[in-house]
Amino acid sequence: MRHTAAMRLLHAGVDTSVIALWLGHENVATTQIYIHADLALKEQALARTAPQDIAPGRYRPTDTVLAFLDSL
Repeated sequence: MRHTAAMRLLHAGVDTSVIALWLGHENVATTQIYIHADLALKEQALARTAPQDIAPGRYRPTDTVLAFLDSL
């Protein structure tokens, strides 16, 4: 029940320090479990950091970059 409430608060944009206090966590780091458990939240965060003038998508390295990485 507490996990569900924490996830709903997280999805609503409530700061993890507030969630930690609400759950009675002694350390905010304990609350980080909820962030690590939620892939959708990670995708939303990444979407907010994308440059606005570039179409969304995944990075595709060139053959030159791949060859360099293989040589390491």
